[in-house]
Amino acid sequence: MSADRATVEGLLRALAPQALGALVRRYGQFDLSEDAVQEALFAAATRWPAEGVPDNPRGWLITVAGRRLVDQIRSEQARRRREDEVTALEPDPTSPGPGEDTPADRDDTLTLLFLCCHPALSPASQVALTLRAVGGLTTAEIARAYFVPEPTMAARISRAKQRIRAAGSAFAMPVGQDRAERLRVVLHVLYVIFNEGYTASSGDRLRRDDLAAEAIRLTRLLHRLLPDDGAVAGLLALMLLTDARRAARTGPHGELIPLDEQDRSRWDRGRIAEGVALVTDAMTRSTLGPYQLQAAIAALHDEAPSTAETDWRQINILYKILVRLSPNPMASLNRAVAVAMIDGPRAGLTLLDELAADDRITDHHRLHAVRAHLLEMAGDPAAREYYHRAARGTTSLTECRYLETRAARLAPRPASG
Repeated sequence: MSADRATVEGLLRALAPQALGALVRRYGQFDLSEDAVQEALFAAATRWPAEGVPDNPRGWLITVAGRRLVDQIRSEQARRRREDEVTALEPDPTSPGPGEDTPADRDDTLTLLFLCCHPALSPASQVALTLRAVGGLTTAEIARAYFVPEPTMAARISRAKQRIRAAGSAFAMPVGQDRAERLRVVLHVLYVIFNEGYTASSGDRLRRDDLAAEAIRLTRLLHRLLPDDGAVAGLLALMLLTDARRAARTGPHGELIPLDEQDRSRWDRGRIAEGVALVTDAMTRSTLGPYQLQAAIAALHDEAPSTAETDWRQINILYKILVRLSPNPMASLNRAVAVAMIDGPRAGLTLLDELAADDRITDHHRLHAVRAHLLEMAGDPAAREYYHRAARGTTSLTECRYLETRAARLAPRPASG
């Protein structure tokens, strides 16, 4: 029976990391295994919509990819006159065929996530490899998401696979402190992917919904695999609570709508309820961390009937804890807004003056944008110049248009008659 193409694509995206994990565990060659899985995915995407999804689609993918991998290994080793080594890599005679179960039917996605976030890789390579190997995105899709040419992204992913191979990392879960450190990197990579999707750093669209959705999907998977980890639950809660406002963030022409002007009836109440439940549980059962704190702040925003009725004092307290626990200029920047809402814009501007000494944010467009906003709240005409500075500093066309519009509203009106 034929299958809907969209259904097949969704199934393949979910199964891709499982198939890749199974091959890497069996053969220990990440780069060759990834190529073989991509070929199997292409074959499935071509055949399944017409022929129907096999009874065991996961087993089908693993078997087809495994055969292609062995063929590739045999071909390369034959050229080097070392055909005898291929025998050791042949699948067991009892290996499953298409539609059959595997003897060890385990999900290796978590191990694969940890491998893609190997410390030998740069942060950019970790993100790219995670999206390719675990997220199931094509190289072209990843290149479009990060606005780089496809050959550039292909080279980045290829180098990443080569570095993992050179590092000789075994396909196994790290243990002890190594596992804790690697999990921290995994969470950061997922956080980066979500943020790029929620507010694109460049281009003519505010959002990249595909990236945000993929980050949420992968974090849900991670939470299913590590249900008792508070940081994982906190990150998932943060994503859901933030993404709940997505529909209200842009107007009919894609223009940015700031939080205080959004139609809150368009917020996704289901996601808000799920996120609140997750962060409440995480904060009561686990050590407090930055993701739980950020999720708690997002929950306060989401549950407030309006900007004026938001519990800004509680938000300020949470930001103070966050800055002390995980010093970050962006957290300090956001805290300045909370202080301004409590004690007035001049109090917030005082904090910005202190923050401006931090080289990490001195010339950042968000610092200029927040300063412009607080100056506007204070009725200071200097706000207009800072809106212009912020607009010149961003590479997002949507943000630039919004900031220039704010500046234009503050332009002096010509004297009448």
